[in-house]
Amino acid sequence: MVCCTLIVAAIGGLAWRRGVRRRRRGRDIFDDTDYLETLATLSQGSVRRSFQAYRDIDWDHPDLSVGHHDPRWILPRTDPLGRHPWYLAQTPARQIEIGLYRQANIAKVAMQFESILVRGLMNYTFRVPNGSPEFRYCVHESVEECNHMLMFQEMVNRTGADVDGMPRWLRWLSPALTLAAGPTPNAFFFGVLAGEVPFDRTQTAILRDVTPTHPMLERIVAIHVAEEARHISFAHSYLGRSVPRSPRSHRFLLSLYVPLVMRLLCSAFLVLPRSFFVQLGIPRAVRRQAFFGDPASRRSLQDMYSDIRMLCHEVGLMNPAARAVWRLCRIGGPPARYRNEPSRCRLVDAA
Repeated sequence: MVCCTLIVAAIGGLAWRRGVRRRRRGRDIFDDTDYLETLATLSQGSVRRSFQAYRDIDWDHPDLSVGHHDPRWILPRTDPLGRHPWYLAQTPARQIEIGLYRQANIAKVAMQFESILVRGLMNYTFRVPNGSPEFRYCVHESVEECNHMLMFQEMVNRTGADVDGMPRWLRWLSPALTLAAGPTPNAFFFGVLAGEVPFDRTQTAILRDVTPTHPMLERIVAIHVAEEARHISFAHSYLGRSVPRSPRSHRFLLSLYVPLVMRLLCSAFLVLPRSFFVQLGIPRAVRRQAFFGDPASRRSLQDMYSDIRMLCHEVGLMNPAARAVWRLCRIGGPPARYRNEPSRCRLVDAA
């Protein structure tokens, strides 16, 4: 975390020295017709197809009630903990207890991340020039993220699980993180992808899995995946335009920052807090092995960021030093050939 903070501070210092005028010229997007068309398409999509937490989910429907003995809360094999031998050896009641807490904690983390994202987007739009269509889309996205926050917190409330969500250090730092969106938007939007991509990959796996899923979780995941596709597309489009136009020194620092923030936030979002393992009496060794300690989990982690590696190749952030950092973070590997390319390795035996 210290390395990421120092790199962001250095990027911010470079941006500040170049002055407000140059930053505003860099945000003059009216000469880029492709980017303008992307913004128009995304904004129109938000108008035509958006969801509201209390309009599109019938929370009081009997099918959506949370039963603490419902086997549909058992974690699927796509989950790192769900495929661990220790978990598979537990009784069904124990698997349900752990699975319910696990899904509630993921929802809480998602809610907290959406809160950081909304505050950052508002900070970014505060500096957007008049007439820029970026303002409209970013506000559309913020509205959608606010509905996601309502949706995730409602799920947590209905499970009855008193979960913490993010690690304590990240909750404390979150107000400062949102400030980066104004002076260092490239660093901020890579941070956005660092949070959105793991959730998108994890939730897409839930939808594709043949294991029965609780209807409430399935409905929430379907809504979130549908709208996150727009949000991820915007971050890719923004960075694909902005990063190549940045100064060389900025790009070099950014190339080191990206793998660090990807690895850091992935662990913060997907790895359960220590209190969970203590509270439920899960051996410490299970935590180490399940979350990126065994070969299958490490391959899953590498595949998770193949789209980001592809983006880094496209915008010139894959220099020798950056490749070394990707390898040190254990998330290196070949880039995806196209967005949302399926995993090249099968983590779960279909048989």
